[in-house]
Amino acid sequence: MLTNKKFALVIPTLNEAGNVEPLLARVQAALNPQAIDYEVIVVDDGSWDETQQKVRALALQDSRIRLLVRACAKGLSGAVAHGWRHTDADLLGVMDADLQHPPELLPELLRSVSQGHDIAIGSRYVQSRRVEGWNPLRQAVSWLTTLTTLPLQRPGVHVKDPMSGFFIVRRECIEGIQLQPQGFKILLEILVRGRIHSAVEIPFRFAQRHAGKSKADVKVAFYYFSLLGKLSRDLLFGSSQQ
Repeated sequence: MLTNKKFALVIPTLNEAGNVEPLLARVQAALNPQAIDYEVIVVDDGSWDETQQKVRALALQDSRIRLLVRACAKGLSGAVAHGWRHTDADLLGVMDADLQHPPELLPELLRSVSQGHDIAIGSRYVQSRRVEGWNPLRQAVSWLTTLTTLPLQRPGVHVKDPMSGFFIVRRECIEGIQLQPQGFKILLEILVRGRIHSAVEIPFRFAQRHAGKSKADVKVAFYYFSLLGKLSRDLLFGSSQQ
């Protein structure tokens, strides 16, 4: 049941002025009919375009929209963790601001966790879904990257898209666990270090960016392999961050 739950959706932003208005309109259209108390937390890492101004204007119209600004800290994963620390919601979600993740999938993700799953993931790789606009090389690199996570995933909780940035997780599954977010992906750390016993993947079409520029660069690969190394050490020698 969702009626006695609260849902917080975190949307990290950096120069997403061309996306935030249509995105938040679609998020509201998807969530308003649902029988759940919700809030949308936009965590901005110091945009120098009109992202913050547009979100503030929307927040004046709907108190369920909040803006948090991190003046110095950077990184999508850190922004997600920051947003989650500033809510008392039972269900915690995240999605990108560039409209590559369809807000219309949110009700199905919510239903999945309300039916008992610990985490519901919007997946690019179930039911032979492909990523719009990606060439075969980029598809192959993404698949290989995903394969490198398999040794880290728990038996019985293997997912096909552990690098997804679109999911909803129950707060109790990560409560008390000090996440160590870095770079652009937080889901893998949650799957490895969280109390996840049941995961479901919901397929969606990964669309092309609506406006603005991608933040992905060579640093993403560095952070990714750094995360793999850290999680591998935790599994082998135990984590001090429990």
